[in-house]
Amino acid sequence: MSMRQQHIDAQVIPYPKIRQWTAAAYRSVRFKPMIHGLFEVDVTAARTHLRELKAKTRQSLSFTAFLTACLAKAVDEHKAVQAIRQGRRRLVLFDEVDVWIPIEHDAASQKVLLPHIVRAANRKSVRAIHDEIRAAQAADVEQAVKGPRLLPAVVFSPCIWLLWRIGRARPRFQKQITGTVAITAVGMFGKSAGWGVPPPIPVPLMLTVGGIGEKQEIMDGRIATREYLSLTISVDHNIVDGAPAARFAQRLKELIEGGYGLDLDDSTVALKATPWTFETLPS
Repeated sequence: MSMRQQHIDAQVIPYPKIRQWTAAAYRSVRFKPMIHGLFEVDVTAARTHLRELKAKTRQSLSFTAFLTACLAKAVDEHKAVQAIRQGRRRLVLFDEVDVWIPIEHDAASQKVLLPHIVRAANRKSVRAIHDEIRAAQAADVEQAVKGPRLLPAVVFSPCIWLLWRIGRARPRFQKQITGTVAITAVGMFGKSAGWGVPPPIPVPLMLTVGGIGEKQEIMDGRIATREYLSLTISVDHNIVDGAPAARFAQRLKELIEGGYGLDLDDSTVALKATPWTFETLPS
């Protein structure tokens, strides 16, 4: 039997160059000490509003855009969680919250994730962020998927290392290439509750959006079904301690449950004032 016949049950495809860049970026920060906080947020009011908005206007509003707006607002109020180191003795706190978002595209018969940075997201409405994400999804990605033509794969890691060295000395440069915080929606592809824990990342803070599950609760003497979103906050422990991370997480929870930016009717919002503590997992 020939070698070709022995392997007809498998398919060999090229490893995308954009993924080679991503792998090099992850390797460059693999020793970063991360702490992760896992919690749930009641998104019943926000999701109900989004469904009603679509039914009335026939225009959808992205749930990811809503979460991005809430994230940017919470970071704007707790800027320490997006501090970027400058050398060994300084931290730079930017006024703008630049949110890094991976966006899925169809390219070359494959699903490809490419990054997009929503600049100054703390100064944009949910609708503006929604429109920006949709425009990024519609952009031509063929060239980006191919990756830089002039650079062989062997130099990816040295290039990433050089970029981080420059970013350490010039935080504005790092802000331009990575943003200041990140959000990834791994749970949007499923229909049940569950958390995601990301690997170490270049930015000081990442929000990982998990799945949504239903719970029954007693409200006003009646049993009501509520929708809970699983979220994970991951921070660089070199920069952010547990206490400020917990305060940030509590504020983010309040903004999401209160439907920040959606103009919810107060009667539809059921905020919970339960104090939240930052639970840690090994990095």
